[in-house]
Amino acid sequence: MQTTITTRRTASHLGLGLIVATAVAGATLAAAPAKAADMEKCYGVVKAGHNDCKTDSNSCAGHATKDRDPGAFIAVPAGTCAKIAGGSTEPAKK
Repeated sequence: MQTTITTRRTASHLGLGLIVATAVAGATLAAAPAKAADMEKCYGVVKAGHNDCKTDSNSCAGHATKDRDPGAFIAVPAGTCAKIAGGSTEPAKK
C-alpha cells in the first residue's frame, strides 16, 4: 500500500517537473535574441566596458575605455540605432 502511494507521488512530481521544464524551455525560446541578420551595429552609444566587439583602439569585446566612444558599437535590432541619440550605423571618421 505504501509503495503504491509513493509511486503515485513520484509519478505526479515527475509529471509536474516535465510541465515546468517545458514551460521554461518555451519561455526561453520566446525570449531568444533576434537573429544576426535582424541586428545592426550601433556606434557611439556604448557604455565604457560594454562594447560588443573590437574597436580601432582595442582588440576585444568589453574593452571600450570611455562612454559613447564613436568607434565602439553594440548590436541592436535593425532600425533601432537611428532612434538613439548619438547613434550611428557607421563608425566615426578619423
